[in-house]
Amino acid sequence: MNPGVPFLYKPKVCAVSFLNTAPLVYGMTRGPQHDAVDLQFAVPSECARRVSSGAADVGLVPVIEMDRQALSGVPSIGIACHGPVRSILLVSKTPFGQIRTLAGDSNSRTSVELARIVLACRYGTEPVVAPMAPDLDAMLARADAALLIGDSALAVDPAALGLASLDLGAEWCEMTGLPFVFAMWAGPSNKVTPELAAVLESSCSYGLSRLDRIIEEESSRRPLPRSLIERYLTGNIVYRLGEPEHEGLELFLHYARRLDDIVLIEERVHGEAKL
Repeated sequence: MNPGVPFLYKPKVCAVSFLNTAPLVYGMTRGPQHDAVDLQFAVPSECARRVSSGAADVGLVPVIEMDRQALSGVPSIGIACHGPVRSILLVSKTPFGQIRTLAGDSNSRTSVELARIVLACRYGTEPVVAPMAPDLDAMLARADAALLIGDSALAVDPAALGLASLDLGAEWCEMTGLPFVFAMWAGPSNKVTPELAAVLESSCSYGLSRLDRIIEEESSRRPLPRSLIERYLTGNIVYRLGEPEHEGLELFLHYARRLDDIVLIEERVHGEAKL
């Protein structure tokens, strides 16, 4: 199938509304793939919910939800990093090893798990996580540390905060020597058809070949410096996924499953202790 030719039935595709999605969807918004799908936009957690409910056939799903829902993915493209990512930022009022409470951006799922893994493995602490709207002052008023993702993190200058901060992409890569994958196009296996995968891959190729145009357009519509947008889209985010990215993904899911098992065991023990 020619990726530019519309489907008889337009698949419902839910993309993330953050800056980092722009190259992935550019062919579907500005290019040859614009008539191929019914494109929606939402925050990451909502993308996962829409796929789960059937409101979207395929979404740019946080990889933790892709695993939990047993979704099939398009393995060649996604949102990843090979070092500092800039848009996954943990800000703390206390030394990292003393964090007991963490306000997690309610739009995030994978990044919350990444924060838990980094804090447990590198700093020896397992804070209680409370979902909150991405307002740094309000988050830090209620918790020792705050986790911001996406454009909310990009809007903050870590060097100007006067507080300790971690770039969680850099932390993961330093800890494991592997890339980190945040999200992938995913859905039920019968929805992720070769034809739809070809559309999504072609849209990404179209966007990556026009990054200069995307940077100009996004600079005019988002309250972020052009220099930051350029560095972010050309240096921080990786869109092509290969063997190292998938190796990093499997390691992350291994850690996340272990943490989930520990939480379930602790909840069971505490529950029995109250009986």
